[in-house]
Amino acid sequence: MYRSHVLVCGGTGCTSSNSGEIIAELEKQLKEKGLENEVKVVRTGCFGLCALGPIMVVYPEGCFYSEVKVEDVPEIVEEHLLKGRIVKRLLCEDAKHDESGDHIKTLNETSFYSKQERVALRNCGVIDPEQIDEYIAFDGYQALAKCLTEYTPQQVIDIVTKSGLRGRGGGGFPTGKKWSLGAANQADQKYVVCNADEGDPGAFMDRSILEGDPHCIIEAMEICGYAIGATEGYVYVRAEYPIAVQRLQIAIKQAKEYGLLGKNIFGTDFCFDLHIRLGAGAFVCGEETALMTSIEGNRGEPRPRPPYPAVKGLFGKPTTENNVETFANIPQIILRGADWFASYGTEGSKGTKVFALGGKIKNTGLVEIPMGTTLREIVEDIGGGCPNGKKFKAAQAGGPSGGCIPASLLDEQIDYDNLTSIGCMMGSGGLIVMDEDSCMVDIAKFFLNFTVDESCGKCSPCRIGTKRMLEILDKITEGKATMEDLDKLEELAHYIQENSLCGLGKTAPNPVLATLRFFRDEYIAHIKEKRCPAGVCKALLNYYIDPDKCIGCSLCARACPVGAISGQIKSPHVIDHNKCIKCGACMDKCKKIKAISKR
Repeated sequence: MYRSHVLVCGGTGCTSSNSGEIIAELEKQLKEKGLENEVKVVRTGCFGLCALGPIMVVYPEGCFYSEVKVEDVPEIVEEHLLKGRIVKRLLCEDAKHDESGDHIKTLNETSFYSKQERVALRNCGVIDPEQIDEYIAFDGYQALAKCLTEYTPQQVIDIVTKSGLRGRGGGGFPTGKKWSLGAANQADQKYVVCNADEGDPGAFMDRSILEGDPHCIIEAMEICGYAIGATEGYVYVRAEYPIAVQRLQIAIKQAKEYGLLGKNIFGTDFCFDLHIRLGAGAFVCGEETALMTSIEGNRGEPRPRPPYPAVKGLFGKPTTENNVETFANIPQIILRGADWFASYGTEGSKGTKVFALGGKIKNTGLVEIPMGTTLREIVEDIGGGCPNGKKFKAAQAGGPSGGCIPASLLDEQIDYDNLTSIGCMMGSGGLIVMDEDSCMVDIAKFFLNFTVDESCGKCSPCRIGTKRMLEILDKITEGKATMEDLDKLEELAHYIQENSLCGLGKTAPNPVLATLRFFRDEYIAHIKEKRCPAGVCKALLNYYIDPDKCIGCSLCARACPVGAISGQIKSPHVIDHNKCIKCGACMDKCKKIKAISKR
């Protein structure tokens, strides 16, 4: 028995910030102090609060150390683990005390976590993902055992259907219905596919689940295989996720060694095998038919539908595909019941949803909230609001396939139907926050540029149409467009939506249409006034020195790479706009005086 457990984040974010070195130093220090048999070090998956990594949590106290460095480890071992004195300077700011000032908050008591409800992420940051015994200790594989020994395949499907779980990968198709379609088609071979491609910019939900709780996905895929009559599964994961791939490989090996994957599982007739296929990072392979084409060894391109994958999918056989987050909910639905899961959320959107919160937000990271939580609660209460006192402007939901939610809809409940009603979509769960300094035309251009690069090129509306849209957006941000160009942009967007082959092409214009709907005035300012209201688009931007504020220090002139700034020492300086290349170096040097502005 250990008297203390030290949990250190071993997810990609914290690993890149040297959490591996922190663990090594921790183990070294514990051995030197003779504490190796009293204190256990656990490398976990992602805790979620990526902005404060590397993260370390010490139990039984539950104290939450943030931004830990290797050089902090000796102090933690000496003071906390040896002498029992919490190192307050390393505590997360929000965890230092409550209103009374004498209580150290635990991880779950901080504002970032207190409003969350972790179902898909329940084991992330809690267990060692490379130890199957720890997963089993947290009810691992009990749901599979229950299905195989107590329920018929149809009863499993009925439970999933009653729960109201919808696909978390984008469109929100009812999971129970998808499984029913897969079960209804008879074949000598059926497949279960897990989509772990996750190509949206800023999205890392699926990666974090695979890194922090890989056995959960294996168990869920086996349950799906039992329900639809499949004996083989594939996890399609992008090769850019080496930690996720490694931990999934370890989990598969361990499950086979324990007899929880392979032949006659739990002494029944059910057999299931699992394979990993690495993707090369093509965004289009997030579309299920393109993903299956890639698994088969061909170039990842979508197929016309019908026939749908439930009829003719992987290798021409009936196939059921869900993404990582969808599968991560399945074991808990089986163990706790459909009614338990359906008690969270709204009428049409049950359960919880994981979001990757990023952009102009204080607390970047993973959050899991009940469906129906307002955007304000996510941004202000959990995310901590926009930094530096900036005002919230909009949030981009659903990545390149989604749309923006403006500040006027900050109190909108986040669920499938509400987002669809405002021309947005849930998508896989990326939520990028933008403040008052963000240009919405530039944001639309960023996402469309991504779509143009990632289009597979199979259909003309997507291949050619998105390129033409991007060219118009370039003209707008350069101040060369006309109002006729704006009309053409909107017309093209609707045409691409209606005529593209796959879901990714059909949703590619969403960022443009959403920004046109809520921020048309910014487009008009770019076109008619040749002005970027946010001061982002360089071609429409000029820097000015306020003569009343300038103290003549000449720092700006010395920083200018092209000699565009002139003036005498202790006298106001001026910028020659014909020479200025708009690099912003002068403004960076004038941060204290704030005599330089851009407009």
